[in-house]
Amino acid sequence: MDGGPRGIPLETKLQPTQARGQDTFEMVLATAGEMLRDTGFEQLTTNAICERAGLTPPALYRYFPNKYAILKELGDRLMAAQDQLVIAWLDGGGLGGRTVDERFASSLAIHEKIVAVTRAFPGGSAIGRALRAVPTLQRLRFDSRDMVADRFYAAVRDHYPNAPEARLRVAMRMMVELTYSAIEMVVEEPDRDADMINREVCLLFARYFETFE
Repeated sequence: MDGGPRGIPLETKLQPTQARGQDTFEMVLATAGEMLRDTGFEQLTTNAICERAGLTPPALYRYFPNKYAILKELGDRLMAAQDQLVIAWLDGGGLGGRTVDERFASSLAIHEKIVAVTRAFPGGSAIGRALRAVPTLQRLRFDSRDMVADRFYAAVRDHYPNAPEARLRVAMRMMVELTYSAIEMVVEEPDRDADMINREVCLLFARYFETFE
């Protein structure tokens, strides 16, 4: 990604190699995640991060050029944590259930794991909102979802040899988008019934797969 709003750089300026630098780098990210959760992205500033973390601005700017670069790093890490769970699930046969009940149980298990990881991540629920609010950073989400959808397609292609490729690819992209949308509902709106949302979206796709047989 080349830049943020109006060409603002999004890449970290330097990756720390020593323990002290790594501590500072991680403190910036953890503090920014907490502040995203507490005050939202619009109120997040590099000066506010420094004040809360007990850092000087030069210490922060050694690694991050601006708050957008901090958000990008947080987004990269959160989506990597989510995607790693999904890929491991796929590689373990997560989409290979032969019955509705098997597919439902498998899907529900991975949903609950992703929700748990997202909730445990500093500022997890707020990071998704912030990424959607910054147009340039939306590409992070799209790239992640495209990659997972491609892995979904590869995992089910041999199970449904009679399904047209175009339809199966669209279906896998829909599955990924609806799955992550449901997860965002659960973590971003805690007053909703998380268990019901997880179960309904998993049941939807468990039955949907029958249409490809």
